[in-house]
Amino acid sequence: MLLRRALYSILLSATASLAMAATPAQVSNFFRAVQMDDARTVKTMLGAQVDPNDTNPIGGEPALVLALREGSMAVFQTVLEHPGTRVDTPAINGNTALMMAAFKGNRPAAEALIAKGAAINRPGWTPLHYAAAAGDDAIAGLLLEHGAKIDALSLRASGGYTPLMLAAREGKEETARFLLEHGADPRLKNGEGLTAAQIAARAEHPSLAKALTR
Repeated sequence: MLLRRALYSILLSATASLAMAATPAQVSNFFRAVQMDDARTVKTMLGAQVDPNDTNPIGGEPALVLALREGSMAVFQTVLEHPGTRVDTPAINGNTALMMAAFKGNRPAAEALIAKGAAINRPGWTPLHYAAAAGDDAIAGLLLEHGAKIDALSLRASGGYTPLMLAAREGKEETARFLLEHGADPRLKNGEGLTAAQIAARAEHPSLAKALTR
């Protein structure tokens, strides 16, 4: 067993070394295949030529995030199953694959990522923020079932928003009510000193502002 683990570790290290040697053309071809949902090409290149955690020079997204953004689900599954893939590798803007799955309303992908250990809570923006902004109650509920902090605050530099505040800003009334029912605090204020109700009013969502006023 110990010998098998040692050999596996050596294999992964060798794979990483090969991936680091990828040429610009190989990297370009790889990420084009990701966008086109060409799982066969991606599987051939993964590890042998391209590190699964490398980011696209155009856009700065790793393969998992890009696949979810483009709806390339065959590629998503291929990359997710690769032993060298780190599911929380962020894009240059900080987005993780679970964040993208939440924003896109892709529950099967969210479930698969959570099963692989994707981070539910993290500093700054969280997957629950993205589910709230997208108005996806099902994924919001899934995240809460797995321990998502319902009043997580984004960094003050990015506004200091809770998921409820994002739902308010985007006019997602059903999601705002869902979050309230699950314990979200409407009295919290963002970096500008605004509550969720005030954010909804500023965004011209009067009925939502009224629902959030307590």
